[in-house]
Amino acid sequence: MNVEPEIESKDKRLNSLVAATVVVLSVFLAVCNIKDGNIVQNMQMQKADEVDSWGEYQGTKLKLGLAEATLVQLRVQAAGAAPGPVADVIAREMAVQQGVVEKQTKQAAEQLKKAQAYRPAIEALGVTDDQFDISEAFVSIAIAVAAVSALVASFPLLFLAWGSGLVGIVMGLAGFLGWSVHPAWLASLLT
Repeated sequence: MNVEPEIESKDKRLNSLVAATVVVLSVFLAVCNIKDGNIVQNMQMQKADEVDSWGEYQGTKLKLGLAEATLVQLRVQAAGAAPGPVADVIAREMAVQQGVVEKQTKQAAEQLKKAQAYRPAIEALGVTDDQFDISEAFVSIAIAVAAVSALVASFPLLFLAWGSGLVGIVMGLAGFLGWSVHPAWLASLLT
């Protein structure tokens, strides 16, 4: 008779610790998932803008190539044209095409810089997304191990759950606070 109350009190203590662990980790996981979802949406918007910028750059390069080809044709025509009204028209058109080439060259350089500027921001968001993904993995493992620890009445398993949960919380805080904690090997393993 003396053994049963001791077992029940030990089970209650373990179950209370498991319950508190699961609640804390679940709330933390939910908050991290909201933030991670927003980061993923931001990454998608940045990526779409990057693709649009590269499309604009390619369009400008096509226009530039066409203007340069037209200018070459006009130079060939000018070389064979006799002085007079036709040569004057060709010269005016050459000046127009030279202006187009200069404008498109400048515009292409600006669009190239704009398109390239998206990459660092997307990569930084990717690192933060990795941090939240790693956090989610470790917190999910912690919740599962905590549940098993209650089923088998094992404090060592609960301690393992706390260790996994701690890693998950650190990675989640790294994502929230911009810490440079990023185990690249683990991120590459999970992606």
